[in-house]
Amino acid sequence: MVKKDNRLTSSQSFACVAFAGFLSKSATSPLEVVKIKSQVGTFHSKGGFLQSFVRIYQNEGLRAFWKGNFASCLRLFPYTAVHLSTYRNIVHLHMDELGFISQWRAIFAGGLAGVAAALATYPLEVAETRLVIQNCREPTYVGVFRTISKIYGSEGLLALYRGFSLTVLGAFPFSVGCYAAYINLDKLWQEPAFRFTPLQNFINGCLAAGVAQTLSYPFETVKRKMQAQSARLPHCGGVDVHFSGMADCFVQVVKNKGILSLWNGLTANTIKIVPYFGLLFTCFEMCKQVCLYRNGYIVSPLSYELTPGVDQSLRPYELEEVKRYLKNRDFGSEESSLGNRW
Repeated sequence: MVKKDNRLTSSQSFACVAFAGFLSKSATSPLEVVKIKSQVGTFHSKGGFLQSFVRIYQNEGLRAFWKGNFASCLRLFPYTAVHLSTYRNIVHLHMDELGFISQWRAIFAGGLAGVAAALATYPLEVAETRLVIQNCREPTYVGVFRTISKIYGSEGLLALYRGFSLTVLGAFPFSVGCYAAYINLDKLWQEPAFRFTPLQNFINGCLAAGVAQTLSYPFETVKRKMQAQSARLPHCGGVDVHFSGMADCFVQVVKNKGILSLWNGLTANTIKIVPYFGLLFTCFEMCKQVCLYRNGYIVSPLSYELTPGVDQSLRPYELEEVKRYLKNRDFGSEESSLGNRW
């Protein structure tokens, strides 16, 4: 939904993504906190979705709903940058002479790109989980970087990558789910993708994300339990089962809690999708309009009405050069007419 526009500079594109990402992550943070606590299995989630909000508020106060939000926001940008660059490189490697790539190779490229991006930012995800599950009135960890440093110092480097193999396993059902959803939704609209309205793209994005996250959700649930489990935290991080490794965690969860417990927190996660993507899209477009107005492509920051006579295919620096040339030419002709009159 958030597509690159060549009329923005690199710094403007980054600023738009940063603004949209921070705002949408922060606005949906309470749902993310409830989701993570449900996945880990802390006592807050014992009464169901709505009761979780009440228990968190009663035990930790309002600020508890934004625990780990800075780590989540901080992780967004390197993750996106690594994912996009890796995906482009893998796709270029597998393209044929005419620039085509098979569907399954594209899915494989998406999965590998997700794994590479997760590898680069995984310690931030571990820090987010630890910050969310702790009681903020009696904190074990304070701050993102101090949390990473403390985990590294007390538990070693491997603790910062605990459960990473589940990211690898979950990346491919996620990619397959996204692809399958998009293919079927394209058929549902009965028109080519380039004719989709922003609303159609928004609906497609939300539904594809919902299907993909549901398919890969059991892997994320076990991963969160592994990230949270620590002998240095009260009640071993509040994890609701005891396990010795990844496979044992799956076995213990199914044995003690039932197979459906692998989808604990899915309600909060599903509800989060629409406001998250909605805010991401809306905030990006608002920020983009301001930048396009500053660059001279549109007549107002409140609408997309194009500036008359401006070539929209020009990049910002090219448009600036054209403006400078026209300004100098007009100034030169003005001087010439004054000289002739004199």
